[in-house]
Amino acid sequence: MTRGKAGDPDHGIELLWRPREPEPRPGLSLDRIVRTAIDLADAEGLASLSMRKIANRLGFTTMSLYRHVPGRDQLVDLMVDEVLGAPSDGDTDETTPRGWRDRLERHARQGWATRRRHPWLAEVRGTRHLPGPNAVAQYDLMLGALTGTALTPAEVIAVVDLVGRFIDAEALHLLETRREEQRSGVTENEWWGARHTLYDRLDRYPAISHLWSAGGWDSPEDSFEFGLRRLLDGIEVLINRRDETRYEMRAETRACEECGRPLAPSPSGRPRVYCSPACRQRAYRKRA
Repeated sequence: MTRGKAGDPDHGIELLWRPREPEPRPGLSLDRIVRTAIDLADAEGLASLSMRKIANRLGFTTMSLYRHVPGRDQLVDLMVDEVLGAPSDGDTDETTPRGWRDRLERHARQGWATRRRHPWLAEVRGTRHLPGPNAVAQYDLMLGALTGTALTPAEVIAVVDLVGRFIDAEALHLLETRREEQRSGVTENEWWGARHTLYDRLDRYPAISHLWSAGGWDSPEDSFEFGLRRLLDGIEVLINRRDETRYEMRAETRACEECGRPLAPSPSGRPRVYCSPACRQRAYRKRA
């Protein structure tokens, strides 16, 4: 029985990083429990997931599941890592990404495709969910996309965390929208389109009235596409600024090839080789 280890993070790590069996064993196994739990969460959401429902679908008692996984929290961590290791819609692009932006964008789109396929991922909240090998591999790839740029190591980590939080926020909004539509049987556009009693009160607000008249709400931007582009634009500005600063620092520390004194920046912006005409002439005479 493993149920007594439900509060042991180290045991959770052992489960996540366990050697995977090449073929599922007959009967009840941890892999079967995880796959069944994913199917249930895809159909009903994470909030309705229970060990009892999983056991009923598998045809076993609830207590038999605890011989393989100590509790629901550990099971959710296993589910997350399982779906993060599955191919996503974003993996179909066979072109070779060029540069850090292409690579980071591809990883972001893969994460978004996974969350669209498994909306319950947005319900996994909290800061102490243990990562498994698939989650760590994806995180490492995103960090690798920015490693070698002009960003500092701390900035690389901060950028990847920022992109991840953006994807999670979009996924949560998507989940809440779908949940309301399923609950009410009314689409988001239909529900807001019927709120005329609200719109009749908005003509006193000049910015809203102007944008409404200009058709600002007629063809709204895709929130994920717009947000991802703007996020990458901002990161690109930061990297370019770091590159410029690094070039200026190198130029400032460049030394005269003749006397070794530091070179002042050139007013024209062209790199200097000698600190003065006298040093340049001395160098020319040596070559003659």
